[in-house]
Amino acid sequence: MRLYSLSVLYKGDPKVHLLKAAYDFSTFNFFQRSSVQEFMTFTSQLIVERSALGSRASVKEQEYLCHVYVRNDGLAGVVVADTEYPQRVCFTLLDKVLDEFSRQVSKIDWPSGSPATISYAALDGYLSKYQVWPPWNPRGGCVEAGKRCPQPPDLDASFFRQHNTMESLLERGEKLDDLVSKSEVLGAQSKAFYKTARKQNSCCAIM
Repeated sequence: MRLYSLSVLYKGDPKVHLLKAAYDFSTFNFFQRSSVQEFMTFTSQLIVERSALGSRASVKEQEYLCHVYVRNDGLAGVVVADTEYPQRVCFTLLDKVLDEFSRQVSKIDWPSGSPATISYAALDGYLSKYQVWPPWNPRGGCVEAGKRCPQPPDLDASFFRQHNTMESLLERGEKLDDLVSKSEVLGAQSKAFYKTARKQNSCCAIM
């Protein structure tokens, strides 16, 4: 089981933008990591953009699952994980992160914030702590010293929407290739990498 990224975004009108993110690229080729990061940001923004306020969804893309929670106030979180990682744990993590973020970062700063301007340093720690579940430490026992490891809550199934692929998020007539070409998040190198991977039918190497 593995988590690849954990991000906090803001769903504004008309655009979605990234506020803060943490990544674990230890399983990727060093030369691919910058492109992988850009595609995770692009994918997270696209999913949040196409998700309604107050909704949760899990979107499958190749061997990845992108879990998204968009609150009614526009604050959103996305976890990118492999398909073996428990869905409930991902949403437990998103609930915790978004609740903490909203207490520490003023709502006034969300619409104009960016990773460079937002002061919130907990994401790397959460990504590392939740990399395995339950969160055991190397010496044995739960990370929460002296406490039993928390169990993820049972979430109402009606909260979730399950999409088969990223393409299922697109509107009629839209193509993922066109969205990639127009993206402001992806650099020229990442777009070229995407096109090459698509031709080789190996997009799973990116996202």
